[in-house]
Amino acid sequence: MRDIFGLTENQTTIWREIVAGLTTFSTMAYIVVLSPSLLSQTGMDFGAVAVATCIAAAIGCLLSGLLANYPFAQAPGVGLSAFFVYTVVLQAGYAWQGALAIIFISGLIFILLTATGARAAILSAIPTGVRHAIPAGIGLFITLIGLNNAGVVDINQGPIVDILYANEGAGTGELVGLVLAAPPQILQFGDFSEPTIILTVAGLFLMLFLTQWGVGGAILVGIMAVTVVSVGLGFTPLPDKMVASSFDLSATFLQLDFAAIWGPGAFGLGAVFDVLFIILAFTMVDLLDTVGTLYGTADKGGFLDKNGNLPRVNRALMADAVATTAGALLGTSTTTTYIESGSGIAAGGKTGLTAVVVATLFLASILLTPLVAIIPVSATSAALVMVGILMIGSVRKIDFGELEIAAPAFMVIVLMPFTYSIANGIGVGIITHVLIKIAKGDARSLHPVAVVIAALFVARYAVL
Repeated sequence: MRDIFGLTENQTTIWREIVAGLTTFSTMAYIVVLSPSLLSQTGMDFGAVAVATCIAAAIGCLLSGLLANYPFAQAPGVGLSAFFVYTVVLQAGYAWQGALAIIFISGLIFILLTATGARAAILSAIPTGVRHAIPAGIGLFITLIGLNNAGVVDINQGPIVDILYANEGAGTGELVGLVLAAPPQILQFGDFSEPTIILTVAGLFLMLFLTQWGVGGAILVGIMAVTVVSVGLGFTPLPDKMVASSFDLSATFLQLDFAAIWGPGAFGLGAVFDVLFIILAFTMVDLLDTVGTLYGTADKGGFLDKNGNLPRVNRALMADAVATTAGALLGTSTTTTYIESGSGIAAGGKTGLTAVVVATLFLASILLTPLVAIIPVSATSAALVMVGILMIGSVRKIDFGELEIAAPAFMVIVLMPFTYSIANGIGVGIITHVLIKIAKGDARSLHPVAVVIAALFVARYAVL
């Protein structure tokens, strides 16, 4: 191991790397629960998704450790899983088999872009404000999902025009409905006497307190605590067995359907645009999320060179590209590098051995998939809100004093939750960036890729 991972030259030890791997895994193990809980809402088999999630995470971690020799851990991303479920399947109407096919295609695109070096080049085309706003927007998006799933808020109260104009003439209400194109929905607090809501709120504050006290794996501990209480109070039944006796992936393995990528409608220009922008959204979010996490955690670990570059960055990017493609074949959403890798780096992890330890622990977690299946919605909802809190911190990097930075960033942040779509947030953010540059008379400074992306989104909205 000293030779494979260069432990001596990196001034680390096997034991230190093992401890770092355990630390990283404890902070991100919640995805073993959260990913199948989210994806099973599309009709996917919970147990199969849990196994697929563990294997995809293990593949990503192994490649990160053995190919790039970095302590970066990977697993299916929460934001991208939410996009898969709530935007692509539940909102747009795609079958989950078609959504898996789209992820597989995006994975192949990742591999191609990484192999040619174009992936890093595309990153420079994304406006700085948009780049930093995407994690914050996703954070609000998954927070809204978590609160709604638990019943803390209710976003299904009906058209706002019916409420606002209930006592006025029908013409006024009709006019507002026409202008708005689609009746919006309003938020309303749920019934706080409901046990699910109480457990969600209690679980969230437990996670907050544990994080504040510096307890490792605060989200996982919170999920486990809420689950134990829910089982103890009789709200959640125990499974027949605690340890898996078989690892059946047949319900999701190779179930991707390329014929279903055209969605519920007939093949046409609109369908082509839909597929194109879903692939673009997956690609953009994973690209920005992975690169941002890589450089953020690499800076913390002192892995960047004197010019601020990350050696072997293409190898690290290739790891999540291959894991994403493999994950689609197995039956899970896009795999990405986790910011929780920073906890293992802070614990002393300096080489790929840390990532290999995380991979081993993910594979061992497959044994516990029956136990994972009892996790109640109150526990996963609290985890989603907690992840949202952690993701919103990226707004600190946005210069709100500059309108050309602030306006696109604002559009990204508000439109992701308000339109229930990550793609809309990215698209309108980039369109806003391009229009402001043109208005300033600074069109020459626009990156051609940004202009192309903006034009494609404008065409999509015009067609649909």
